Amino acid sequence: MKSFENKIQKVKEFLQGKKVLVAFSGGVDSSVVIRIAEEFCKRVMAVTIISKVNPPGEVDTAKSVAQEIGVDWRSIEVNELEDPNFQANPPNRCYFCKKKLFSVLLDLAKQEGLDQVIDGTNYDDLQDFRPGYTAVQELNIKSPLAEAGITKNEIRIIAKEYNLSVYNKPAMACLASRIPYGEKITEEKLHMISQAEITIKELTGIEVIRVRYHGSIARIAVHPSERAKFFNGDLCDTIVLALKKLGFIYITLDLQGYRSGAMNEAIRENSAQK
Repeated sequence: MKSFENKIQKVKEFLQGKKVLVAFSGGVDSSVVIRIAEEFCKRVMAVTIISKVNPPGEVDTAKSVAQEIGVDWRSIEVNELEDPNFQANPPNRCYFCKKKLFSVLLDLAKQEGLDQVIDGTNYDDLQDFRPGYTAVQELNIKSPLAEAGITKNEIRIIAKEYNLSVYNKPAMACLASRIPYGEKITEEKLHMISQAEITIKELTGIEVIRVRYHGSIARIAVHPSERAKFFNGDLCDTIVLALKKLGFIYITLDLQGYRSGAMNEAIRENSAQK
């Protein structure tokens, strides 16, 4: 097992003297990448995708962090819903999304005379079902953190050492990940999910929340330690009324609580039964 210091050194050596475009979400992973790149690269351009599947506020956060670090930041608008493969929402949905997004970033990198497009994928990401990473590999996008074996916990340590404001920022996933595979992704559904999550955050103060879309059912998932906040009749009534106005009919709480990759559980269960 590589030591922590050796892992970081590998990333620095990879970035040394390069001109790179960083796919920048504003999360802790890609923030660490642009912070190290700012120090060791010849040129750094951080690019954030503006998309209908972005959770609210993520683009503003990315712009703020890029300014905090002091790198060139740009944004590009991309509509994944134009791709019928993505909209059909198969289990490899992320493959089609990443293929489209990184193709756009590769074109921009070429126009700007940059050497390489890189992202913030970490080593732990590779242990989950990640069809999008297949597209990353096919397009020769580099993931220096993952390739160095740096885990999510180690990334947060690095971010804290660099005094990055997002060092403890909760992980965020695109809104499409709230919709079960096979259920068509539409702008209306994404809007319902987005507004439901905003509403519940405002009413409860809970920061990490997912509203899973199951047709007329909204399945609310929060960290297990936060579930008790919903044992309040008046609060539940207020949430139910607000989400019904958005178009949901039944409002439920996931008793198991939030866990990353919850929508992949059906895939894992089916695989185990075969």
